[in-house]
Amino acid sequence: MRVHTGRRRNDEARAAILTAATDLLAAGEPVTLGAIAGRAQVGKQTIYRWWPSKGAVVLEAMTERARSLAPTTSTGYLEGDLEAFIAATFAAAGTPEYTATLRGIVSEALRDEHAAAVLAEFTADRREQLYLIIERWLPDVAADLAVDQVYGVLWYRLLIGHAEVDEATGRQLAATIAAQLRAAP
Repeated sequence: MRVHTGRRRNDEARAAILTAATDLLAAGEPVTLGAIAGRAQVGKQTIYRWWPSKGAVVLEAMTERARSLAPTTSTGYLEGDLEAFIAATFAAAGTPEYTATLRGIVSEALRDEHAAAVLAEFTADRREQLYLIIERWLPDVAADLAVDQVYGVLWYRLLIGHAEVDEATGRQLAATIAAQLRAAP
């Protein structure tokens, strides 16, 4: 972790910076520190002081938004926890703004190795959240395929666009995954 050497973060400026980063992704515009600073109405030095790179800003923005829109909650049983998390994930990802943001980061990742690293870290975080839910209820079940199925459906639908990414799909998928996990040896 980086030792803080300057002024403390201003929460309003921090929020503006994170919003600017995700807005640029959603708009399909180039995500540069200058563009983030301009949209957030802060100096580039403010961003440099608080984050080590553009990728760190984008990662924090995306992770924070995903965690707020699809938190891990405990409903008291596997099926409920999966449904709450997966349905919220699909509902959030299916909004026009978030769909554009996710497509934008994929597009950036294809052109920029740093953006690819941000996408890898972001997806690793979201996958870990789902693993934690499954392990809470079924600690001895290998969950790799189930996690791949959830995010495979999500990304396939987001990127190909052949079907909706919505809460109902998330609920249906959660029920399917829960049944598969319960039936696993």
